[in-house]
Amino acid sequence: MSLRQSKKQQGVPLPTSNSSAISDTEDDNDHGHDSTTQSQSQSHHIDNQFITKDSRSSSMSSLFSLHEDPLPPPDEKDILLFTSDQRHLSFVRTLHMADCITMLNGFSGFYSVVSSLRFAISIGSQGQGQGQGQGQLHYIYRAMFFTFLGLFFDFFDGKVARLRKKASLIGQELDSLADLISFGVAPATIGFAIGLQSTVDTLLLAFCVLCGLARLARFNVTVANIPKDQTGKSKYFEGLPIPTSLWLVLLMAVLVNKGLFDANILGGVLFDGTFFEWHPLSALWFIQGCLMISKSLHVPKP
Repeated sequence: MSLRQSKKQQGVPLPTSNSSAISDTEDDNDHGHDSTTQSQSQSHHIDNQFITKDSRSSSMSSLFSLHEDPLPPPDEKDILLFTSDQRHLSFVRTLHMADCITMLNGFSGFYSVVSSLRFAISIGSQGQGQGQGQGQLHYIYRAMFFTFLGLFFDFFDGKVARLRKKASLIGQELDSLADLISFGVAPATIGFAIGLQSTVDTLLLAFCVLCGLARLARFNVTVANIPKDQTGKSKYFEGLPIPTSLWLVLLMAVLVNKGLFDANILGGVLFDGTFFEWHPLSALWFIQGCLMISKSLHVPKP
């Protein structure tokens, strides 16, 4: 038995001066090890934050998803596959079924925009105010239909994600972009196609679209800070959700059905022939935009 072991058993305190004899190389190695451990700990913390952020549903910004329970976080395997896979078409391999349904929402919005443009072209080709034949109306009705089809996909993608119990890493961002097309750009384009085509009208339509864009971005950042009830569900919507813009599409459907569009648009035109020419109907897009970005407007959840 060594003298050091004997003193340890007898309770004699061992000298600590030897600790100062550690070589600079050993100290640097220990310091490097501590730095590596700290770096790994920070990286793990960042990964946890990443997982927590993306543990929300693939349809977080939709009108229907805030009352649903959150999905489990994505698997670490999915995260590695999404960030590290360098193979061809690797992005397609990482898509979930809910992501594909969300893309159908974006497709519906885009097709609505195209149908609106076809309607506007058909009116222009037949002369101002003379393109109201029944043969051309199917374009604008198709545009309106596809906005509501986008609403269906916006509802359905979250349901599919919960049935499969699979959260998507890009679901929230993908859903916001699709909603902007279907419920922001598409309704504004329909308004332009039925006659809101002056400079002031166009600016008001653009204002509504930009408010929808800002509302979606704000939601993605602040959703975790919205007060929750005892079950952990958000108590209210902060500002109108962007799918509520479809009430404008319903209104335009009624107007088109009654022939109140183009030269006969409801409300007529003010300051006709001047730079400030505008149609009072376009003010509804301004109001909708203000309601979407309002922080004081708290809409109780159903």
